[in-house]
Amino acid sequence: MKTLLLFTVICLLSITSSAQEFKFEKETINYGKIAQGSEGTRTFEFTNIGDAPLIIKEIKSTCGCAVPKKPEKPIMPGKKGQIEVSYDTNRPGSFSKAVTIYSNAKNKRTMIKIKGFVSKLKKDKTKV
Repeated sequence: MKTLLLFTVICLLSITSSAQEFKFEKETINYGKIAQGSEGTRTFEFTNIGDAPLIIKEIKSTCGCAVPKKPEKPIMPGKKGQIEVSYDTNRPGSFSKAVTIYSNAKNKRTMIKIKGFVSKLKKDKTKV
């Protein structure tokens, strides 16, 4: 009987510890049309809607041209956090990149996206 009770308590604790959640204000940021070489950093804001500290363990991008930066400290319940993503705007053309977030949330993996179009830099036609 004690073993069954202990097992039940352990199961309940594991369920409550994985009941962590967070919600993004936007899951996709559209850069729109931007000039080649312009500022490529955008910020995703989210709120910890769980009842325990949210820990972002790792963030991975689909390529090296989009570099995410994770929060270093846990995000407390009800508080906001930010994830910055810097895109290399020296590459002209359209882009659509995914960033995967690994955390202690109920859904261990969460995906956010960036997209847009980098227009080619026009050459200066000033006469010399």
